[in-house]
Amino acid sequence: QVQLVESGGGLVQAGGSLRLSCAASGIIFRPKVMGWYRQAPGKQRELVARISNDASTNYADSLKGRFTITRDYAKNTAYLQMNSLKPEDTAVYYCNMIILVSGRDYWGQGTQVTVSS
Repeated sequence: QVQLVESGGGLVQAGGSLRLSCAASGIIFRPKVMGWYRQAPGKQRELVARISNDASTNYADSLKGRFTITRDYAKNTAYLQMNSLKPEDTAVYYCNMIILVSGRDYWGQGTQVTVSS
C-alpha cells in the first residue's frame, strides 16, 4: 500500500531551477525520515538531502545553498527545490522514506533531471 512517486524532473539549462515532488500514498502515521538521493551514470547513489519528522534537515555539503528540502505533512509529500543547476547535477533523483520505528526503507522509481551546458 505504501508507494512513493516522484515528479518534476526534466531538461533545464545550466543556472535554471526545478522543483521535485515525492508523494507518499495514503497517510503515514509513524515518525519517518524522507530524503532525496541521486545517481548519475557510472556513479553510485548519493545523498542529496533529508528531512526528519521533527523537520530537521541534512544536506550534502556541496549542495548546501542551492538545494532545499521541504515537507508538507498534510499532503504527505516531500519536495526538493533545486536552484542554480549545474551540468554535474544531471542524474536520476530518487525519493526515500524510512519508518523510524521499524527501520523499513521505501524508494520511489526516480525522476530524470538533465542539466544542459
